[in-house]
Amino acid sequence: MRKTMIESLLRGPLTEPPPPVDAAALEELVQSVNRAARARLGRSLSIRHVDAGSCNGCELELHALSNAFYDLERFGLRFVASPRHADVLTVTGPVTQNMREALLRTYEAMPDPKWVVAIGGCAVDGGIFSGSAAVVGGVKDVLPVDLTIRGCPPNPRQLLAGLLALLQKAS
Repeated sequence: MRKTMIESLLRGPLTEPPPPVDAAALEELVQSVNRAARARLGRSLSIRHVDAGSCNGCELELHALSNAFYDLERFGLRFVASPRHADVLTVTGPVTQNMREALLRTYEAMPDPKWVVAIGGCAVDGGIFSGSAAVVGGVKDVLPVDLTIRGCPPNPRQLLAGLLALLQKAS
């Protein structure tokens, strides 16, 4: 055990270095989302997320928007716990039989104007889970979808670009 511990300390981490990031482009993207939200809503954008039965890959990328690198709170974008405070409903995963009713109730509890974003291949059309007896299908089979963000999973920049596209389309 001691030998393994010493080797791991001397060897260092086995992870790859992160890819280079263009901080200016990321900042401009987030600022564009914030400007569009304020122009459309007169305030910041509130997001309610529902996992309708996914593998959690898309959730990891979605939650990365709140980490120290992206830190959407500083730009006025925020995730909310109640659908009554949300402007956007993001949905990941195929809609399962068990989550269908919960998804409908969440949507109905949101005030107008409201938008639905299907995130990831599974939310778009059921993905690899389509055809299963436990799956209803994609989000569009249950709710009207305003925007789809494809990918398995889509990265945080794609998610930000999707939110910007949603706000610009709605304007």
